[in-house]
Amino acid sequence: MAALFSPFRFNPSLSHSTPSKRSLIRVSLTLHVGLGTRTPTWSSSTQMNDSIPESDVAPNDVVKAENADVLVQYVVLRRDLIDTWPLGSVVTQGCHASVSAIWTHKDDPHTVEYCSPGNIDSMHKVTLEVKGEPQILNLSQKLTASSIAHKLWIEQPENIPTCLATKPYPKSIVSSFFKKLKLCK
Repeated sequence: MAALFSPFRFNPSLSHSTPSKRSLIRVSLTLHVGLGTRTPTWSSSTQMNDSIPESDVAPNDVVKAENADVLVQYVVLRRDLIDTWPLGSVVTQGCHASVSAIWTHKDDPHTVEYCSPGNIDSMHKVTLEVKGEPQILNLSQKLTASSIAHKLWIEQPENIPTCLATKPYPKSIVSSFFKKLKLCK
């Protein structure tokens, strides 16, 4: 009876394709909060081989396999600007770079998948920071030299490089370029 008065409703759903040599299991979770609906970013899907008993597959293995090549967009901000500009202005710079990188590469297969209706509510972004202008220019040069598509956002009319964002990539392709950077806090 208490659930009737609770603002939260839990509606799990499980879909399983017809049994075959390989079958797909997808679990999705929808959390209804008040009048709005929010679908958490957690979901799990994997292909199971019928010769492997389901009990032998650990849940963590499924999540690790799925996240191994998740599409991700990296956004890198300058710490010196975070410390001296209003927070909203720095966030806006990151938004500009992110949208520009996606729009510029809107026909790229990774970008199409990243922005697809099935993924639009569970995008993966990693926001990192560098110390200042020399570091962001150096990172941009390294990405360019390795043919990693990105947008270095240069604020006009001041001509200040403020941040950069990659187009969406599988994490395994681009994560090595960013492993030494700090998460933006």
